[in-house]
Amino acid sequence: MENYEFGIPLGFVCSEEFLVGEEHTAKHVASGNVRVLSTPSMIAFMERTSMNCVQKYLPEGYTTVGVLVNVKHVNPAPVGSTIRVESRIVLHEGRKIVFEVKAYYGGLLIGEGVHERFIVNTERFIDKVKKLLESYGSRQAV
Repeated sequence: MENYEFGIPLGFVCSEEFLVGEEHTAKHVASGNVRVLSTPSMIAFMERTSMNCVQKYLPEGYTTVGVLVNVKHVNPAPVGSTIRVESRIVLHEGRKIVFEVKAYYGGLLIGEGVHERFIVNTERFIDKVKKLLESYGSRQAV
């Protein structure tokens, strides 16, 4: 069994900013009919911030994959706005890492929740995906 204790600090907070473009709107991603930040795009920003937050603690050949998102989208953010996403590490147990995530438009909270990721060996993970594709007859490249 591998040791997944990589010195990932509990309570550590990472923050990233994102510009809300047309491609991030509910209308564009077909999750609504308005030109505001879509929930799927907000969640993608939260996942990206969380992934980047821990990647520097992992050895080469390892990454994390998202396995759970439980998020509320509580306020809109318009096209052209800059949003700030904060991701705080609240649990690191073996391969599991849990984050508290929040998104802000200025000082206004627009989304919050929990995101969970698992540490994986990238090569082994891709091999697993290839085997799944083979067993279901797919010829897609990974």
